[in-house]
Amino acid sequence: MNRLCRLNLVFAPAYEDAVTTALIEHEPPLPGFTLLHAEGHSSDFAHASIAERVKGRVNRRVLWMVLDRDEAERVVESLRAKVRSTAVLWWIEPVEAFGRLA
Repeated sequence: MNRLCRLNLVFAPAYEDAVTTALIEHEPPLPGFTLLHAEGHSSDFAHASIAERVKGRVNRRVLWMVLDRDEAERVVESLRAKVRSTAVLWWIEPVEAFGRLA
């Protein structure tokens, strides 16, 4: 049975160093991740800057990591202990196939 999944994290730019440092320092070492700069829209703009409120979107970081499901759950628990914030959202999605072209 394929146990691969994609761990998705979405967070405010202010948490980028804390999240990425926690992942880089994770033991055992993780396979790596992709970090994207994004904009998000929500009905809650309470923590948005004035520029974000005018634009109607908030700056966010999106982080993707493909790994085993059990390890993904351990990563979430580790992050929860090190970066406790409601500004960091996460979810897990199944990955049907994964590989390199060469």
